Amino acid sequence: MSDLRSTIERAEPRRRKWPWVAGGVALLLVAASGFALTRTDGAADRAAGDSTPVRGGTLRFALIDYQRSPDPQWGTNYAESLIGDNVTDRLTWQDPDTGKITPWLATSWEQNKDLTEFTFHLRKDVTFSDGTPFDSAAVKANFDQYVRGDGKLGILPNGATLLPGYVETRTPGRYTAVVRFKKPLASFLQASSFTANAGPGFLSLSTLRLSAEERTDPTKVIGTGPFVYESWKPQVSTVLVKRKGYDWSPPALRHQGAAYLDRIVFNTIPEASVRTGSLESGALDATLDVGTTDEKTLAAQGFTIIHRAVSGTPIVFNFNSQLFPTNDLAVRRAVQLGWNREALKKTVLTDSYSVGTSVLEPSVLGYADHSGSVLAYDPRRAERLLAEAGWAKGADGIRVKDGRRLVIKLLGINNLVVNKPAYESVQQDLRKIGIDLRLTVVPIPDYTASLAKAKTDWNVTASNRSRNDPAVLNLQYSPELGNVSYLTKDSPGIDRAEVTRVLGRLELTLDPAARARYARAAQDLLLDRYALVNPVYNPSQVIAQSDQVHGIVFDAQSRNHFVNTWKSGGK
Repeated sequence: MSDLRSTIERAEPRRRKWPWVAGGVALLLVAASGFALTRTDGAADRAAGDSTPVRGGTLRFALIDYQRSPDPQWGTNYAESLIGDNVTDRLTWQDPDTGKITPWLATSWEQNKDLTEFTFHLRKDVTFSDGTPFDSAAVKANFDQYVRGDGKLGILPNGATLLPGYVETRTPGRYTAVVRFKKPLASFLQASSFTANAGPGFLSLSTLRLSAEERTDPTKVIGTGPFVYESWKPQVSTVLVKRKGYDWSPPALRHQGAAYLDRIVFNTIPEASVRTGSLESGALDATLDVGTTDEKTLAAQGFTIIHRAVSGTPIVFNFNSQLFPTNDLAVRRAVQLGWNREALKKTVLTDSYSVGTSVLEPSVLGYADHSGSVLAYDPRRAERLLAEAGWAKGADGIRVKDGRRLVIKLLGINNLVVNKPAYESVQQDLRKIGIDLRLTVVPIPDYTASLAKAKTDWNVTASNRSRNDPAVLNLQYSPELGNVSYLTKDSPGIDRAEVTRVLGRLELTLDPAARARYARAAQDLLLDRYALVNPVYNPSQVIAQSDQVHGIVFDAQSRNHFVNTWKSGGK
């Protein structure tokens, strides 16, 4: 599925070679129709079916993507983050329903007034699967390498957009770690729970000493998580087995002891029809990336459909503000107004998905609905804006200005089942108002390669970013960080300093009310004032599972955790 899912989400260009606080976890109960209703009381062990979990058995789980490396800190696609999240743990856990940060490997924490220093007090009973202790030295070593990389090992810096301004981690005590930044970074608490692309899951010191090439041996990739690697076959499968002695799940999950399952086999199956057929035949127990046309069919056969929207940004068109013709504000506004979102909902999306109504997905703090204003379907206004800006329709219906046609080149990823048909729906509507939207929707490797020339070759990069925190907008759009709109001091009609200032305020406070205000201002800036973004739809992680499967967890980034998962009969 997509994260582009970063600057991408699914495929953000790699920078390495190669939360007891009451709160819950997103679980799902099945409605009479077979579709899922979200349950958020944290009762993972009582989810969907029998009330008593059974230990043992193998879960056979399909994915559209494959794991390109077993290194959890390397991976940028959904398969890589999902698998890595079950081998490694985080300092904190984020409640997927409230957004609250709760304990995990850290039992408590505090921060200074300036939000440049965060002190974590660690559990004292956690070990890596090789028996070595998890302590402040391990936290320091992981963050140092995650942010700075190690050239001798072929490990390139990886934390610029997640941990910007990282200075150091101090270790005043064996189980006390103090993480310091150059500037205020309110979003760091959420980052300490982050489970999406290239997340900072903790690896043993022995693994950190390995080169990128050596980390392709899965048996050498050591974490603190509930599962360990058994095998990895590139583009085919990854097998995880239960880690004996594991007993430090996030308290919010209310799970004691080791995982219920003995083994998980993740199979890479690119074709949706094959994933569906394998589930129907009993060769699989569950599959992610369910085809939109298969949801009702599978539900009618008795399979459970569970889903959670991906928190962060929707799938959006990020406009290149430097490249003709998207350097024209009228063109960007016309794209926002010129396509029919209701038609997309009816013809492409299922109830597992929703139309994008802001540059934030609705579960993120501060989300503001813009569907009644700049994101309303108003083709007449769109055409008027274009005409007033000098764009006249040519003989074939495509508009022309100063002899140049209104052609917008889009680069997207085909790793989400909805992506291409959604873009095609937008394409058809825009053509009616004289915009020729040309689509290049390709696999992740090709997308990643093409991003190298995005500034000069592509008017739109279509992607999303998984991050359940409003600061995702700063990390993506600030000219000092992600800068996906390619803003410079010379960007036509755009005050680069204003964009930097408005987005940067999201990092200055942990007060929810203030952050919500700042988030609304940021959305107004990006969507209305400068029209730098065109939200398309909110992606969702959709799973179809047999009636024997229970307790799959969706976290705050909609990644799946299997420590609570079990199968009826334990087979």
